[in-house]
Amino acid sequence: MVLTCGEIAKTGLVGLLTRYSMVLEWVADGQVIPGSFWGDSEAGLIGNRLLVRLDTPLHSALHEACHYICMDQQRRDGLNTDAGGGYDEENGVNYLQILLSGYIPECGRARMFADMDEWGYSYRLGSAQAWFEQDAEDAMQWLLRFGVIDEDDKPTWQVRQ
Repeated sequence: MVLTCGEIAKTGLVGLLTRYSMVLEWVADGQVIPGSFWGDSEAGLIGNRLLVRLDTPLHSALHEACHYICMDQQRRDGLNTDAGGGYDEENGVNYLQILLSGYIPECGRARMFADMDEWGYSYRLGSAQAWFEQDAEDAMQWLLRFGVIDEDDKPTWQVRQ
């Protein structure tokens, strides 16, 4: 089973999102998550609001938050449900979600790799970890170019410039 938002301390995710001027909103169990592109328990995104339920996979919450962080301001201004973005941005989102997982005490990279694999993220090297460690140079460079990470592969806590 993948780690859910209900299995982590709410303060950890709130603190992480606050650094990006995002707001975490909880949706009641069994209710439709507004702004969810995929439906079911997947996280929703409307403006700077990340919407989750207790059963929302943490990888989904971080993935959608990273879309917000990685998109340009024009898309951020009109954001409602469909984050859009191209291939390079999607790779940057995946890379950043792995980096940010290290700031959630109950998660970390190893758990994020496992959850991404279990959920069905697919990479030509066969796993999220293999991609991240051996084939993600372009994603890292993309994030660096837009000021999302620094030269030490650490988040700058800034949205895409």
